Amino acid sequence: MTRRELDAAGITDPGLRRAYTACRALNARHGRTYFLATRLLTPAQRPAVHALYAFARYVDNLVDEPGTATPDDVEAHIDTTEHALRLGLSEGASGHPVIAALVDTIDRHAIDPGLFAAFLRSMRMDLVLRDYPDRAALATYIHGSAEVIGLQMLPVLGTIADPADAAPAAASLGAAFQLTNFIRDVAEDLDRGRVYLPADELAAFAVDRDRLAWCRRAGRADHAVRRAIADQIARTRAVYAQARPGIAMLAPLSRPCVETALILYSEILDRVAAMDHDVFAARATVPTRRRAGVAARALARVARLRAAGVRQAEGFAPVR
Repeated sequence: MTRRELDAAGITDPGLRRAYTACRALNARHGRTYFLATRLLTPAQRPAVHALYAFARYVDNLVDEPGTATPDDVEAHIDTTEHALRLGLSEGASGHPVIAALVDTIDRHAIDPGLFAAFLRSMRMDLVLRDYPDRAALATYIHGSAEVIGLQMLPVLGTIADPADAAPAAASLGAAFQLTNFIRDVAEDLDRGRVYLPADELAAFAVDRDRLAWCRRAGRADHAVRRAIADQIARTRAVYAQARPGIAMLAPLSRPCVETALILYSEILDRVAAMDHDVFAARATVPTRRRAGVAARALARVARLRAAGVRQAEGFAPVR
């Protein structure tokens, strides 16, 4: 299947084929929901999506799984990665497999390189910031950590509208996914010394870092924390609502993939709610059977579109 995808995307250079294959393996290993949704795209689109995800995962792992590395070491690694990306973009190639595939993807799809600089800025924020006083402060982080991912994907997915009109919804979907992670992963983030939920919104329910830490030690959320989490879920559902209209702006064969990702990721919030908003008792996940069922229905939609003669290139607006 990897060979088919690479052939469909017109990737013939042996070194690039190995680079894209490495990115695909990273996606399959770490991004279960994303990888499943990617299977719904055309084979020609998949390598680019794997390259974009692999770069984000590679840098994110530097920050979240530093091992014995100090924050200064991690920042140096990020600096090295950014330099390698800049060099790769200027030379059109790289010796690093993830960056090699990314450089090729940026070139093929005319993706704005500034989106990757914004992503790296947010990754550096994780090295120094442990709390966010309000949603405005968090929004600065989310723009680079999540919204830019949606914007990077847009040229690969294609649109039937002006891409500038689809961009806000694409950014909102990236933000919604990130906010969902923040809610689901409160305990894990706390273990890393971070609280991504806005402090002022938590304070409205008499919740602060100390209270979250007590719940982590107890292995359960108290009433105040449950109410605060319910509030965060409501706010995040509003972001999903902002993102949903953007699906209709995408190229027809891209819509089932993005809708599947939206459905499955938003259902993580349903799972948290079903746990009575106790994010400390267990990690909320969507069951494999449910994920397979949603993906199967989406795959049937893709098959119908293809049977009707819809081609991925039809209706694309020029990428600006």
